[in-house]
Amino acid sequence: MKKYYVYVIELDPVVADLNKFRDRNPRYIKGSNCVYVGQSTRKPSLRFEQHKEGYKSNKYAKQYGLKLRPDLYEKYNPIPTRKDAEEIEEMLSKDLQNRGYGVWYN
Repeated sequence: MKKYYVYVIELDPVVADLNKFRDRNPRYIKGSNCVYVGQSTRKPSLRFEQHKEGYKSNKYAKQYGLKLRPDLYEKYNPIPTRKDAEEIEEMLSKDLQNRGYGVWYN
């Protein structure tokens, strides 16, 4: 049976200076962490490598991704269904935004 995972990639803070990123994060507190939140059937470490290599990658994760942040996502994994993974991805993204993080998710 397939398992799903959510993951959080810490992004270089320079991403917060990009208009499109900033527009999506009106509550961003300058100096706070910027992250990319995703979900996949692949384990977070492999998915991070894929982003960096350009395989099905998000442009922010590829260009500005620094490292995984398991402290922010480990407690949710593994996840039984894609629907649950997508809901957790959105919930986690909104929670981090409410805490002042700059967040990008699909």
